[in-house]
Amino acid sequence: MTSEAASPVTDVRVERATVHDGEGIARLINYWAAQGQMLPRTVGETYENLRDFFVVRDGDRVIGCAALHITWADLAELKSLAVDEAIHSRGIGAALVHACVEEGRTLGLERLFALTYRPGFFERLGWQQADVMNLPRKVWNECYRCPKFPGCDEIAMTLDLDPLPADPAPPLEASTSA
Repeated sequence: MTSEAASPVTDVRVERATVHDGEGIARLINYWAAQGQMLPRTVGETYENLRDFFVVRDGDRVIGCAALHITWADLAELKSLAVDEAIHSRGIGAALVHACVEEGRTLGLERLFALTYRPGFFERLGWQQADVMNLPRKVWNECYRCPKFPGCDEIAMTLDLDPLPADPAPPLEASTSA
């Protein structure tokens, strides 16, 4: 997961991932997996879930990624949040989280969750600690296959989403007949 977002960058451009980003996303995720900070993902898994991903690029190189994975009608997981270690603390992680939160709101989700070793980062963005056992769809769909289950040491974080305001109905125009 990313490090703290101490000094935000104003020119961070978060975009939807494309097929050209798959290997770069896998590279970032697996770098952090080798550090014990997240679970590894194969390049194949990355491509299978590519539509979930947002990225930040430096030229053609992926320097940050995050995925919003829907788990149910009301719930999605923010996962695979990773930023190149050389550029931590520049607001890239926060920008990626913001993109996922906005996507969740757009989709009409009620809550997002993340599993992390960096709860302070998420708390600064308004998330709250939670008990992972209160996320049964995550536990029984994915966690039980993890080598760390049931002794997971990641911290569950949740964010309740406010619904987007409804667009006011356009005014009805009076019909005139000739």
